[in-house]
Amino acid sequence: MNYYRQHQSDFVEGLKAFLRIPSISALSENKPDIRRAADFALNELLAAGMTSAELIEGDGNPLVYAEWLGAPGKPTILFYGHYDVQPPDPLDEWKSPPFEPEIRGDDIFARGACDDKGQVYLQIKAVEGLMRTTGKLPVNVKFLLEGEEETGGEHIERYVTTKPPRLKADAAVVCDTEMFAPDLPTICVGLRGLVYYELCVEGANHDLHSGVYGGAAPNPIMAISEILCALKDRQGHLKIPGFYDRVVPPSQKERAAWASLPFDEKEYTEKEMGAKELVGEPEVTLFERVWARPTLEVHGIRGGFTGEGAKTVIPARAVAKISTRLVGDQRTGEAIEQLRGAIEAVCPKGVTAELKVLSAGAPSLTDPDNPFIHAAAEAMKQTFGKETVYIRSGGSIPIVGVFDRYLGIPSVLMGFGLPDDNLHAPNEKFHLPNLFRGAEAVARYLEILGE
Repeated sequence: MNYYRQHQSDFVEGLKAFLRIPSISALSENKPDIRRAADFALNELLAAGMTSAELIEGDGNPLVYAEWLGAPGKPTILFYGHYDVQPPDPLDEWKSPPFEPEIRGDDIFARGACDDKGQVYLQIKAVEGLMRTTGKLPVNVKFLLEGEEETGGEHIERYVTTKPPRLKADAAVVCDTEMFAPDLPTICVGLRGLVYYELCVEGANHDLHSGVYGGAAPNPIMAISEILCALKDRQGHLKIPGFYDRVVPPSQKERAAWASLPFDEKEYTEKEMGAKELVGEPEVTLFERVWARPTLEVHGIRGGFTGEGAKTVIPARAVAKISTRLVGDQRTGEAIEQLRGAIEAVCPKGVTAELKVLSAGAPSLTDPDNPFIHAAAEAMKQTFGKETVYIRSGGSIPIVGVFDRYLGIPSVLMGFGLPDDNLHAPNEKFHLPNLFRGAEAVARYLEILGE
């Protein structure tokens, strides 16, 4: 593995170039940057030794596909990642500009550093190291990178559902999760699903004077607040009829493994989250709350007057962005209809409520005894020098469920992020030792599969 140690400075400079591209998929003005990031990944894959690589065009941002199929009779691994990033707001909270990578200590700070450009880059470098040192790979390798993961991933989902023969593989490898703690190799075997909604509540057909009409006119902001508060009680229990019916609790073996993880609740609460105390279902343990229980969260509410000074208005309309996280065996379509029904049941009189689904992804759970999972755990153990732990994640990677359903392959979630990497927040970072060891671990994984 000397290649990965000898070329650390090259890896850092290459990653910096990738991170300087503001490939924000949520903003239309960044469309040219999306294309630049796709081209950058394409060129890196060709330079790493892939025999072919191309952009797959369609409705949405381009997919990047590459392959090396020079190991007949050996397994085929499909690497997945995304080159798009979240918006950097709020900008005034960044200690250095979000698209001008800065190294402080052993960390590189930039939007996308961990989610997911740093982890995509280490996959590419893992393959490059094997090609440069041996001239070949121990297994067959394919890459499929997308530019819409942060906005729903519709293009890649449509593409995968057609089951193109070029995507035939034995397993997918996804480096878009985190290690439980620094230097502790971690395999994630479960992800929550995600449904993202826009809830629109309307009252009168125009804004009204609160002095003239207050006390008689429906107030959509009050109404949307009442609806949201009716969906979850003060202890964190969801009040959506039927929502818990399909929830499968973790096994006793899984609970015992989680209980043995190195964890400091005070540090998690105060340092990692920056919160005063934890909330949620009091009778459910913390890891189960964030990994194996469904949730409903409110991400933003807009309506009425919020500018400087005073304006006594009863708004005609209010909008909330909300999401639900789902766990196995919840079904996405059924969960959407359960929430829709719950909103209809609690909608106050005088207003109408419309629920729009903006994106949806199913939960996933992989059997930890799968041989592709075992090989990954062994590769990480050999690289990091510690036993690999198995966890779940509260986050969502919708493509994992799509791979399972349409390609029939397990996804190996080898993540190298850390809990304090500030994903989706200001001052996102990636721990550079994990960039280097991550590339080594992925390369070792391919070697083990080829033995």
